Amino acid sequence: MKHSRISVEDPKSLGFDPDRLEKIVPAMQAFVDDQRLPNIVTLVARKGRVAHLHAYGVQSLETGKEVSSGTLFRLYSNTKPLAAVAMLILFERGILTPDDPVSRFVPELSDLPVVKPDGTLEKSKRDINIRDCLTNFTSLMVTDSQHSALGLPWHYHEEYRKTLETLGWIGSETSKRVSNSPRHYQNGFPPINSPECMAAIAKIPLADHPGRKYVYHAGFPILGAVLEAAAGKDMGQFFKEEIFEPLGMIDSDFYVNQEKVHRFPPCYIAKKIDGKAQLVLQESVETSEKVTGPRVNFGIGGDMGGVVSTITDYARFGQMLLNGGELEGARILGRKTVDLMLANHSGDKIISKLGAGSYFGLGVSVYHGENAKPRISSRGTYGWGGMAGTMYFADPKEHLLGLCFTQVVDAQIIPKNNYYETFQRLVYQALE
Repeated sequence: MKHSRISVEDPKSLGFDPDRLEKIVPAMQAFVDDQRLPNIVTLVARKGRVAHLHAYGVQSLETGKEVSSGTLFRLYSNTKPLAAVAMLILFERGILTPDDPVSRFVPELSDLPVVKPDGTLEKSKRDINIRDCLTNFTSLMVTDSQHSALGLPWHYHEEYRKTLETLGWIGSETSKRVSNSPRHYQNGFPPINSPECMAAIAKIPLADHPGRKYVYHAGFPILGAVLEAAAGKDMGQFFKEEIFEPLGMIDSDFYVNQEKVHRFPPCYIAKKIDGKAQLVLQESVETSEKVTGPRVNFGIGGDMGGVVSTITDYARFGQMLLNGGELEGARILGRKTVDLMLANHSGDKIISKLGAGSYFGLGVSVYHGENAKPRISSRGTYGWGGMAGTMYFADPKEHLLGLCFTQVVDAQIIPKNNYYETFQRLVYQALE
């Protein structure tokens, strides 16, 4: 799988019916033509070779610049599989295990109390561990966009507010920190670094005992702090040295360098305005923290957009996992460690975000098919997606990799905007 000079091979030689695979193109183009999406880039690989790569629409609705396979996408939560691989690299080196308490590396997160329904506290049965964070079963309190804890008895809100105000996240200190910045970050809140984030989390009790309550994403900022403490370097440096450079992911980083800004698109969001769903600008290139800095928030779980990457770069990462941890001589993980990543780590819990028939591995969901309606994908198919529409799946049985990238948050608000389901269906129907 060559990089930006990637060659698309004869689909027939890879087990596809070329005419049927070509159906992807008009189907995806229709989503752009109907103004349901500004852009899409799709890639299909089988047996480590690319059978399809196509770009549709414009990188920017404002400028009309065309999208391409070199466009840089905010991965958001599709950073989570990368985070899982980073933790497993440390596991292989004997630095940590999935069952290690996070307090081993972040001491302030030890002995967090659990709030009971009556508002009183009890001692937690154990500390949050690394597996809890990777599978979203930390039982941490969810926070809303204004950074106030939801579900907390009222007397905890004031303490939480004071903590964030002291850290400069809200209140009078915010204006001082933002005044020296080129933009207001995330609804006016400046980015905080990992130690500050841990200090805030440590101030509030858990909603339940660790391992019991599903809370999507909340544990990934903790994993970032664990990674930095365990590896002795910041997340950006670790990802670059241990994943991006070995895999030849030359366009992947947490931030966008000036020489690549022309390939970085705005991010859009679907909203209903006067009763009609439409695309509106969420973040421009000029005001994006990915461009302006200050490069302190690495978003290991997708915060602030997570990693920025091209579809061809991310395909290299996906192919590495599909190969059992190796790509073109660069071994990132051992084969059995990849098996561990894809094993069932959430047990028999039914997870609303996944639905019946799937479980959480480490950083990915895996389709097992039990007690669920059949799907066109094979059992064992895994993958994940990002908030702005960067979706990917890998089917080990078919040696198949599929990626479908766009930059729209809440795209499902627009009627009939099932672009990813359409893409996946058309990939499978083309197999001979």
